[in-house]
Amino acid sequence: MWGLALAIYGGAKWLTWRRTLTPRVSAARSLGYLVAWPGLDAVAFLKPHGAESCEQVAAPSRGEWLFAAFKLALGATIFLGLARLTPVDELPYLTGWVGMIGLVLMLHFGLFHILSCAWRRAGVAAKPLMDWPIAATSVSDFWGRRWNRAFRDLAHRFLFRPLTLRLGAAWAMLAGFAFSGVVHDVVISWPARGGYGGPTLFFLIQAAGMLVERSRAGRRWGLGRGWRGWLFAATLLLVTAPLLFHPPFVLRVILPFMHAVGAL
Repeated sequence: MWGLALAIYGGAKWLTWRRTLTPRVSAARSLGYLVAWPGLDAVAFLKPHGAESCEQVAAPSRGEWLFAAFKLALGATIFLGLARLTPVDELPYLTGWVGMIGLVLMLHFGLFHILSCAWRRAGVAAKPLMDWPIAATSVSDFWGRRWNRAFRDLAHRFLFRPLTLRLGAAWAMLAGFAFSGVVHDVVISWPARGGYGGPTLFFLIQAAGMLVERSRAGRRWGLGRGWRGWLFAATLLLVTAPLLFHPPFVLRVILPFMHAVGAL
């Protein structure tokens, strides 16, 4: 799993860097983007100082640094501590989910946020990859602005925008979510040797949810805003999450990984 994820991520990194590199970008900035920043918005990260000076990038406050560190510590506590308290023999699927929650808190919400703070402190435009996903008021808001901006930036630049010109926005959006599903199937289902198609179906359902909330009925019911939009998005995500992180993946990949690193 980690090998496949790093190979795909490395390819995406190289693609975005090669398509963005300009003579005004320093070697140090390029190296930092390639090896020390998980985001994929190369345009913003590699923007020359002449176009965006250090003063134009808002430096993180002390409170933001502390909040990022707190999320890292909380994730580590869940992954290395709370997971041990779950009945792994009776409820291994639950234990795996607890471990995954801790891992995501450590990496995506904690460590990656700390890196964002460090780069912005140095004057580089490196926005946090997560922007309070729990506050998303629609499925579109969740995937388009709040959850994992790295993959969103990649798909929007190299899939959605080019395909929109050929197929229109709706079909381009469906193609982007289908692509995301296939990638996750490769990274999740293939190493687990099971659950094939679950991640792809998960992302297609998310795309369908976006179409529903943008439909005439969805707009009339308020599915794309306010508390109704929040409830619709949260329900859709929670109910379909087992398709993405299916039992074969949790039991055959996550649990062995937790044992290997001493989390269980």
